[in-house]
Amino acid sequence: MAAHTGLPAPALGRGGVHAFTPVAPAESAPYSPMGTEGWQLGSPSDAEKLFSRCSAKLRALRADSGQLREELNLLFDQLLSENYNKTFYPNINIRPEDVCTLLKHASCLVPLCQEHLVIKLCQLMHHLLNQLKVILDEQTLDVLVKYTASALKTCSTWTHSDVLLALSTIVYGNGPQCHQHLSDLLVEDGVLLLYSAPSQPNMELRRVALTCMANIFLRIPGQPPLDDQYRSVCFRVFLKTLQSPKPPNTDELFYCMVIQAALKGLQCCLSGGKWKFGGGEELGSVLATLKRLMFQGAPGVSVEWPAVLYPAPLPQYEGLSTPKPAEPPKPSETPKDAAVPGKASGNKKRKSRGKGKKTSTEENRGNDGEEDDREAVSAFRKGGGREGESKPSAPSLYPSWKRNSSDSEFSDTEGNAQSKLRLYHGRVRQGALHCLLALMKGVEKRTLYGYWSSFIPDSPIGGPPPLTLLTIVLKDPSPKVRACALQVLSAMLDGSRQFLAVAEDTASPRTSFTPFSFSLATAVRELHRALSLALLAETAPQTLTQVIKCLAYLVANAPYHRLRPGLLSPLWKQMRAYVRHRDVNVRVSVLTLYGALVTTQAPLPEVQLLLRHPDGGGSSSTGSFTPQDSALSWRQRDGMSSPCRTPVIRSQRSSHTHSPHVLHTPGEEDSLPPWLLQLCVSLVTQPREEQSDSEGAGTGGGAVLEPSPVRLEALQVLSHLVRGYFSLAQACLCEIGQVSARCLGETDPSIQLHGAKLLEELGTGIIQQYRAENNVPESSRVPMSQVVQFWSEVLSGPLNGALQNEQHPMLQTSACDTLSSILPQAFSKLPDKTQLMCITVLLGLTYNENYLLKTAAVRALGVYILFPCLREDVMFVADTANTILAALDDRSPNVRAKAAWSLGNLTDTLIVNMESVGVDFQEELSDMLLLKMLQAATRASADKDRVKSNAVRALGNLLHFLRQSQLTRSAFQRPLEDAVRALVKTIQSEATMKVRWNACYALGNAFRNPALPLESALWSRDAFSALCNVVTSCKNFKVRIKSAAALAVPAHRRCYGDTKRFSCVWHSLATALENSEDTNDFLEYRYSASLRHTLSQALLHLLSVSHSQDMPDLGASLAGPEGIGIKEHLIRYLRAEEGGGEGAEGEKDAGGDSFNPQQRIGRLQQTLIRLKGVNSEGELGREEERGKEVVVSFLEDLLKTCEEP
Repeated sequence: MAAHTGLPAPALGRGGVHAFTPVAPAESAPYSPMGTEGWQLGSPSDAEKLFSRCSAKLRALRADSGQLREELNLLFDQLLSENYNKTFYPNINIRPEDVCTLLKHASCLVPLCQEHLVIKLCQLMHHLLNQLKVILDEQTLDVLVKYTASALKTCSTWTHSDVLLALSTIVYGNGPQCHQHLSDLLVEDGVLLLYSAPSQPNMELRRVALTCMANIFLRIPGQPPLDDQYRSVCFRVFLKTLQSPKPPNTDELFYCMVIQAALKGLQCCLSGGKWKFGGGEELGSVLATLKRLMFQGAPGVSVEWPAVLYPAPLPQYEGLSTPKPAEPPKPSETPKDAAVPGKASGNKKRKSRGKGKKTSTEENRGNDGEEDDREAVSAFRKGGGREGESKPSAPSLYPSWKRNSSDSEFSDTEGNAQSKLRLYHGRVRQGALHCLLALMKGVEKRTLYGYWSSFIPDSPIGGPPPLTLLTIVLKDPSPKVRACALQVLSAMLDGSRQFLAVAEDTASPRTSFTPFSFSLATAVRELHRALSLALLAETAPQTLTQVIKCLAYLVANAPYHRLRPGLLSPLWKQMRAYVRHRDVNVRVSVLTLYGALVTTQAPLPEVQLLLRHPDGGGSSSTGSFTPQDSALSWRQRDGMSSPCRTPVIRSQRSSHTHSPHVLHTPGEEDSLPPWLLQLCVSLVTQPREEQSDSEGAGTGGGAVLEPSPVRLEALQVLSHLVRGYFSLAQACLCEIGQVSARCLGETDPSIQLHGAKLLEELGTGIIQQYRAENNVPESSRVPMSQVVQFWSEVLSGPLNGALQNEQHPMLQTSACDTLSSILPQAFSKLPDKTQLMCITVLLGLTYNENYLLKTAAVRALGVYILFPCLREDVMFVADTANTILAALDDRSPNVRAKAAWSLGNLTDTLIVNMESVGVDFQEELSDMLLLKMLQAATRASADKDRVKSNAVRALGNLLHFLRQSQLTRSAFQRPLEDAVRALVKTIQSEATMKVRWNACYALGNAFRNPALPLESALWSRDAFSALCNVVTSCKNFKVRIKSAAALAVPAHRRCYGDTKRFSCVWHSLATALENSEDTNDFLEYRYSASLRHTLSQALLHLLSVSHSQDMPDLGASLAGPEGIGIKEHLIRYLRAEEGGGEGAEGEKDAGGDSFNPQQRIGRLQQTLIRLKGVNSEGELGREEERGKEVVVSFLEDLLKTCEEP
């Protein structure tokens, strides 16, 4: 690994670990020039020559050479005097193996008794490894670690600082390779733990020891974490260092450097995989320590910090410390400079209106309420004076870090010291936030939710505002610290949707206490308010990017459908000013935020209104501008059209270029395309006129498009907009299609991929409109003629080329997904050659070696097999079946999973054709092909669960589809038995519940085939036994529902077998009905009504098919306690008392029982009439007659009860 100390080389930032940047100690780089303008010994070639010459001389030396000490001194001085820094001299070409050879040989020449030479050698190790970024081989690493470790044991204490610095450079990122030395380095009474202890008086030794320990635990991605025992030891050392007070008579700068080293070590420990905190208050103690250090040296912060933070839904507030009498605040300054900054006084708002004149931009951005907060932001960020001191004039909105030196309140010497101290304090705050970020990523989010109130405020009533992450975001003078706080806040918000889903404030709480849901909603509103203020105050582009990204995380996770409207509108309008920002990263983040806005809980009424009327309903004021002018004014405005410009943009440009303030009637505004759609199309297709400094100078030639990241993000926003708000985007269907076609015709694969994805979203939106269950009026749908025209143009354009672009399999994969999003009704109206092209391409791509492409092609065939115009084509069905069978044997589980899904769809098509076309289709389909499908589905039922779930679905359909002539053939006998036993085995297995209920449904589907020999087959007994067992014992109610519905499928009494089996089915259903509310899982309880519905329907079905020999068992059951419970549930079923959503679901699961109460009673009356006509014969006649009387009486009483009002 590259050898660095971590602290002196912050620019490296290896392994995703945020590097700290403290000032390096004097010995870290002796004789090395630190700037390009300083003196230098020569050109990079001279440095290489010097190294080569000195290295050769050094290798020629032997331990018994005369004048060894003098020669080593001279060579070390020459090597140390040269600058090898690749940051300044990237062309230096010194081989790492030469450096390793030199250091190994030098360590053999320098005895530990020559302490001055030992120091120079250690300085040389640090100098070469740090500047040349050398990756040490294992042998060199072992030699150097042993040498430095021995030096720590042997040499005098005054050498240990340089030795530890060299050791920290050697072990940087090499912790896992040094595991054999860790027992010596981290021994309880060893040098590292001794020097890093808070009791160590030498702060420099303490700092270097902590740095060395941190570098040991620095983990490069891909490396295994170190043993937990070593991590725990060092973790306690780092934490104890952070929690210990500053020793008396210790320089504040040195103390800050020690704290930085401990913070870096703590960060490395937390970043080395998931961290398990000890019991008790360890996590709360770490959080409290980091929160205190987050405000280290922050101007005006003087509070008593808690030692531990406790998880609680209510926020904790820091207590104010007693003011120091030595520096009492002046009376005139009391309202402005309180102990806790940011506290708005009662008359601040009135004063702010008369102070100074703001620019027009500031006046347009904020309102009076925001002015107060901006004053507080500025007051905190000044940080130029001592705590408690401030100028008597009004707070300035001009950022403190932009003032010139004439604003300083100190002399040059004092000012330099204060500036350096502020710099070090800022690095401590930055390091604490980096640790907090590592903790947020390394600890389970559910554990951290209880601590949210300590880091995110919920607008408490009264008292000083709490010190939270938002305090830093708004008021810290360092943009890097503000950016770190925003990263931590983003990490907290990321993935918090389930936690924030509880938030609700649609109605104010009327209780004596504030509900947790209302507090959480208030926290969301406070986040919106604070981040909006940060947008107004922020000037650093990198930090501004983090603000917008943080807002995107908030928008993506907050439940706006449960909050009062009005949060998104100000944000939407505020972001429009940043669309034209000169920094490309800011523009990209703005588009990311807009993507989150149109994605969250789409379609959201507030966002829908903003898309139609982005200016808030068309009201205008002085200085306002139209949406198009706001977004496009920074682009071309001279009326010149680019050939690639789409019609929608040309029309909007022509209508707004010369009269930007024109007002539209409501009808005209509704007919206009959404402003965001126009913006994204323009960003993708139109050239830009302005460039940021980071984008380089213009080419001076033709028009240059937006940078690729901006165009990609704009395409993603278009996709989100089409997915969530298709009804607003459908007016521009052809124009968006042209944008996609243009993207597919470009050479950038990323642009091509996003263009294909946009086409897929358009196709999916059209399909959703035409689905019957969505109840979209025909007048609101895209006309069928337009859909056909759209796909005709797409399929005759560059999509065909993308499908055949073998150099980019990912593009082919996305193009396959696009083909599968064609509306079935439109596909049938496409030209025959176009249909044939789609089918031929998909069939060919299933034999590609790329598993992702093969998966997409197989899935697309599974979609096409459901098309009405294709499913009756026997040749297409056969070709698709053979392709799917080949894919089921693929080595990729993803391909097999999609192949099983497609096979399930294909067998669904067989059932539909059997019912619509009839025997003709069954006879045309090859028996051999059906046999192969049955055997392949049986094999797939033993695969992974995601393959198995659709394989059992296909088995049920195939068993339903087989004809009598096929079932009697000997070739089908064994596969038939294997298929049923595979279903039975799946039902009884420990597979996922989805697989088990699919297997139950498949067995019920097979029972619908009248040709199956249920009454005589040996496997029939196992099938009924498995269903009876599951319906009474399975913990999952949906599995019980499917099994009960399957038991009610056989249409004839003979299918249930003998009396014993029939009685077993009856008692299983009755027992399941009695226990239908017994569950320990509350989530299952919601299905109990559906379960009772299905069980009741199944019991009545058994009564309707029962014969005389069944009467004794039925009569005994209905006459006993079991009959009382059955009667109560049947009454509810017949009266439809458990209706609604659950009842509807139960009817659906019961196999299509959608009868109303009158129809159910009518069927019961038919059952009663039939049973009255049943005659008993033989010696058992009397017992059967008595049982029949009980059953008839039970049904008559049931009918009488149901007919009563």
